[in-house]
Amino acid sequence: MNGLEMSEVIMGKINLYSIADANSTTISNIFIDSYMPTANGSYVKVYLYLLRCLSGQPEEFSISFLADRLENTEADIIRALKYWEKVHLIELTENEAGSIISITLNELKPLEPIQSENVLSQSSLEPFADSPTAQNTFKAPEHPVYTDEQIKKLANDEQVTWLMNIIEVYLERTLKPKDIQLILYLYDTVGFSGELIMYLYEYCISKGKKNPSYIEAVALAWAEQNICTVEQAEEANALYNANYSAVSKAFGLSRTPGAIEKQYIDKWITKYKFSIEIIIEACNRTILNTQKADFKYTDKILENWYNKGVKEKNDITKLDTEFNINKNSKASIHPNPAPSIRPNGFNAFPQRNYSKEDYADIEQRLLHRS
Repeated sequence: MNGLEMSEVIMGKINLYSIADANSTTISNIFIDSYMPTANGSYVKVYLYLLRCLSGQPEEFSISFLADRLENTEADIIRALKYWEKVHLIELTENEAGSIISITLNELKPLEPIQSENVLSQSSLEPFADSPTAQNTFKAPEHPVYTDEQIKKLANDEQVTWLMNIIEVYLERTLKPKDIQLILYLYDTVGFSGELIMYLYEYCISKGKKNPSYIEAVALAWAEQNICTVEQAEEANALYNANYSAVSKAFGLSRTPGAIEKQYIDKWITKYKFSIEIIIEACNRTILNTQKADFKYTDKILENWYNKGVKEKNDITKLDTEFNINKNSKASIHPNPAPSIRPNGFNAFPQRNYSKEDYADIEQRLLHRS
């Protein structure tokens, strides 16, 4: 089937059904609690509009209608529908050509948590991909293994074909099976647009990273931060680099932090969740106490603040006040004693007071000895 024939079928009329009450547009709490938090924002828009259409279905309900109404591409709409079918929220009926001809909205049931082996620490995710220190975890969407038939079907999507051609140029080699699996995973399961995937590869390769595992880690970090557009990814990366620059400036460094130093900064941001203002305050105190850029010393300060529940700069002021009060209180209860005179060879024994008669007697005895 060529591209023109596919377009004509996709734009055909679609029947929309529901086995639930369709008298009003109602959003179930189950959807909000179980499905919405893990779904791509554009996917949520599609599902909500399906609910709206049930209460007053338009005469020409189709993929092209949804795309125009939601200002999306037809490929984006289809990808969203496939996602909701995968989590059993809807059922799609396709004709022999593989085009959608009906959509049935199922009764909602609480979604079982996805048990995935691909669990990455937050600190291993870009823009914190170089730090292994944070302990928060992010469960990535389940990573399916696409069969040859599935790959062939997805490859009929013009955007997928375009994307693979662009990435081959970026990688300067033919795509390997692992590359193809990753691209389809990001596009079909994670829900990244073609533009965002293209920027992802461009960004990673600019850092000298072409390994699929690294690229996937970066992508999942963006997914965790709900980054859906190239603009959002650019803003996140700019902010991340700005944090590095701020720490360097506070320490008086005329260079960007090294790899180990970046790990410390990532730990302070991702594990401790400290704002850059609190981190700068710790850097300033480090300089005052050590007269040098000592990342280990700063880490001890921030670890102490973290253990004491510091969330904002006012909490640091309170800790300083409490410390000074306790210090002054101990000084008043245990004042420093007056220094004692240590005994020596001349004052270790009782001293005797001599009179004039005693001195005269001693003098006479000395004279008689001679």
